[in-house]
Amino acid sequence: MLTPRSIQVFDCTGKLIQKPINRVTWSVEAAEKGGYEHFMLKEIMEQPAAVKAALTPRLHDGEIRLDDFELSAEKLRSVNKIVITACGSAYYAGCSGRYAIEKLCRIPVQVELASELRYGEPMVDEHTLVLVLSQSGETADTIAALKECRERGATIIGIVNVVGSTIAKLADHTLYTWAGPEIAVATTKGYTTQLAVLYLFALYAAEKLGRLQKAEYSSLVRSLKMLPKLLQETIDMNYQIPALAGRYASQSLFFIGRNTDYAVALEGALKMKEISYLHAESYAAGELKHGTIALIDEGQPVIAVCCNEALCDKTLSNIVEVKARGAKVLALAFRGNRKIVSQADDVIYIPQIETIFSAALAVVPLQLLAYYAAKEKGCDIDKPKNLAKSVTVE
Repeated sequence: MLTPRSIQVFDCTGKLIQKPINRVTWSVEAAEKGGYEHFMLKEIMEQPAAVKAALTPRLHDGEIRLDDFELSAEKLRSVNKIVITACGSAYYAGCSGRYAIEKLCRIPVQVELASELRYGEPMVDEHTLVLVLSQSGETADTIAALKECRERGATIIGIVNVVGSTIAKLADHTLYTWAGPEIAVATTKGYTTQLAVLYLFALYAAEKLGRLQKAEYSSLVRSLKMLPKLLQETIDMNYQIPALAGRYASQSLFFIGRNTDYAVALEGALKMKEISYLHAESYAAGELKHGTIALIDEGQPVIAVCCNEALCDKTLSNIVEVKARGAKVLALAFRGNRKIVSQADDVIYIPQIETIFSAALAVVPLQLLAYYAAKEKGCDIDKPKNLAKSVTVE
């Protein structure tokens, strides 16, 4: 019951109940374009601030403290498998986050599409930790997968943006991304804040499990704290992307990468498909020779993500392979990578960061590439055809 001075909530029997108060800090201005031509461009530019909002309240004196969240070391030691489940871009955020969790925590991580997991009789039990990702917290397939895993005894952690959403209510623990309102259908800051929270979780769990030396833990926390600043640098240093979009995004595209770079390529291809309506496919670079390279013709655009320094030479060999068959290659690499210049036709650079955090930076130029490709084609960027912001049906 609402009055000018009070709000009262009753259950189905008419009994007065007390509900927790959640304060929404979003402003009306945050839901307006703020001078940008499209909401999507505004939200790309907001990513440094959004990631800062996700990280800063949880970083204290070189330590990670997760708000309203506590998993004991004993509970974490009982976990023998982590499952990440989501749909769309949230699934690709999970693919990127998997590498950080496995590397730091040394626990096997399985990433599953929620629409498949819900019907697959998942092999989860009380020793399984399930991370459920959804920007809205209302994604139908993801909610169904959550319920299926919970019934089998798994512990559920929801990673969502919307306070009080269904996933937030159903999960045993919730980590909010604090991305603020995202109006454009194709997610940008929703994806990067999900990554930021996955990185926080990976470091938090690794420290609890004693998997990291104190010096290594402190170094990684410092690196993660730099992420908002480096995101802004990434945006500022890539003023040439509108021109590159005109050069490369005129026909079907291939995105390639290895390990963490492959996860980035998956999201980059999805962004291109979502808003420019261009056919775009992502492949693990090492799989090219197993069939896909047959599709490379003269002038075929290939976007090669090469930010995993341990695998850079391997990816360079794949660039040489596609170039030999006539492809034109746009590479994405860390600033200072000189090897890439001799092989790629054009290069987009991002600032140096720990490899396990690189996806959060590398995805930004690919978001911009998709945006400017769609703009050149005259597409409805904020509301692509056939898509909805929150998928609440199968």
